[in-house]
Amino acid sequence: MSSFTSKRILGYFFRGLLFVVPFALTAYIILLAVQFLDNLIPINVPGLGILLVFAIVTLVGYMTSLFLTRSIFEELEKIVFKIPLVNILYTSIKDLMSAFVGDKKKFNTPIIVKLSENMHRLGFMTQGDLNTLGEPSLVSVYFPHSYNFSGNLYLVPRENVRVLKNVNSTEIMKFIVSGGVSQLSQPNANSVPTEEPGGLL
Repeated sequence: MSSFTSKRILGYFFRGLLFVVPFALTAYIILLAVQFLDNLIPINVPGLGILLVFAIVTLVGYMTSLFLTRSIFEELEKIVFKIPLVNILYTSIKDLMSAFVGDKKKFNTPIIVKLSENMHRLGFMTQGDLNTLGEPSLVSVYFPHSYNFSGNLYLVPRENVRVLKNVNSTEIMKFIVSGGVSQLSQPNANSVPTEEPGGLL
């Protein structure tokens, strides 16, 4: 009887872990991000720092859209581009940010790549046209790592790539990062087909 009770208690404990840990870690990461942003501007009023950061970033975004001030930011970028090493760091970070929040998002084309006769891998096609590299038959594919915020870039034959139509790219990313544990929802027949970057396959 005691063994049965201990198993039930242990089962309840693990069920509790499944509920508490994701909530706790999510809240903790959000709290760290908020504290970091709030401390960028040293003001003793909690929350005012993050509001000022948001306002400044929004103002800069507005100014870069104006014809008169846009040239100023373009000239500033040209100066950064001329600085060795700094230009690599700057352009890499900017391209990564643009891939997620820019006008031309790169991680919105989930694909499945044939690695061998019996093995396939999920990824995201980031460039569908590699003529600038002299490789018109190849496309660039990003494979995120599971349980990690990193990945690898591969150039694979175009015929080995199949675009996953009517599939939410966010769900595919979550599916890959979770190691295939996350449940995928059924494709929506009315959803708009995903647009491939760099042209159609």
